[in-house]
Amino acid sequence: MVLLPDAGASPIAPAFADGGEPKVLGLGLARRTVMAAGRAGFSRIYLLARDRAAPAGITAISNWSTLTDALAQQPGPLIIAHAAILTEPDWLARLTETQTEPARWAAMPHKIILLAASAAADALAVLDTDKGAYDLTAAQERLKRHFGAPLAIPAAIDPLVVTTPADVDDAEWRLLRGLVKDTDGFMARNVERPISVRIARRLASTGITPNQVTLLSVGIGLCGALFFLSAHWLWQTIGALLFLAHSILDGCDGELARLRFQESRFGGIIDYWGDNVVHIVVFACIAIGWSLSIGASWPLLLGVAAALGNLGSAGFVYWRTMHTKKEGGPLFTSVATMPGETLARMLDAASRRDFIYLVLFLALFGKSNWFLVLAAAGAPIFFLLLVFLAAREHFQTA
Repeated sequence: MVLLPDAGASPIAPAFADGGEPKVLGLGLARRTVMAAGRAGFSRIYLLARDRAAPAGITAISNWSTLTDALAQQPGPLIIAHAAILTEPDWLARLTETQTEPARWAAMPHKIILLAASAAADALAVLDTDKGAYDLTAAQERLKRHFGAPLAIPAAIDPLVVTTPADVDDAEWRLLRGLVKDTDGFMARNVERPISVRIARRLASTGITPNQVTLLSVGIGLCGALFFLSAHWLWQTIGALLFLAHSILDGCDGELARLRFQESRFGGIIDYWGDNVVHIVVFACIAIGWSLSIGASWPLLLGVAAALGNLGSAGFVYWRTMHTKKEGGPLFTSVATMPGETLARMLDAASRRDFIYLVLFLALFGKSNWFLVLAAAGAPIFFLLLVFLAAREHFQTA
């Protein structure tokens, strides 16, 4: 990938000097380009800087001929992009799959040029002639005269060029909207996610780490669990609201990690198990509070059933789908290794945290114990269905 400015670009756009580069959610455009391109599989990024220093992770080149030897040693398609483009792994990956034949090149005006591997060397020679083309518009014009009209880059690939402060705001919201997951439950998508992305936006430019957000989320959830020791509706409602706050913050850690390219296996593990520990402690506190309020011990058996069902399911899912996972991306994505099946989709839906709103509703009437009855039956059934699904997947792939 080669970065270069466009003709007439605002000084903020291609300026990589200290203080001149716009930051999007705590990361400068150059740093975000390096991280996103690396995530998409790009190994080499250049800035046609002429007399300007390149930022860390990007190699500065003074002319197009500098790339000739590099491409000869490692041939491949060449992407030329606006220096202030907002790079995202998804559209970068799709761009590499774009067909450039028969024109041998494709373009999106003022944003991207894509050269086929067979045309790259020829194109570099064209771009280097007559003092060279040092902006994107001039490069496109020269290639058009040499190769003819380019193929259009698919409309689904629509990167944003950040040239003004208003563009920074647009870029941030674009990245934040991309955090919404297809697997989010209805309430998570429509209530929690709009709140959590705003929190993540504020945190992105601070020194707070995703793992710190995870620990804060777990702490809030555990504090909320203690309020369920009371049978009074007010204390139970406070506990349910803290439980909901835990759930919202539990989304922020992953959002912050994705925005900063700070995903890690360790972070995924503490997020997954911290969430399950909170659930188990909530079940236990509801059971203890119910037992104390009626002076009987049998509610404790319901708490044990709910807690063991939750623990068994969490451990089983971790063992089957997560403990050997090494590729990038979220550590937990599904309860099954074949998530497309009907039963797997049903279990995935049941594992979402929309049940928290039922807890909140029941807490308003001091009836959180009703939820414990449902959990005491549902958690063990969920575990047995996981075992059944795993056995079926095993026989299908044997």
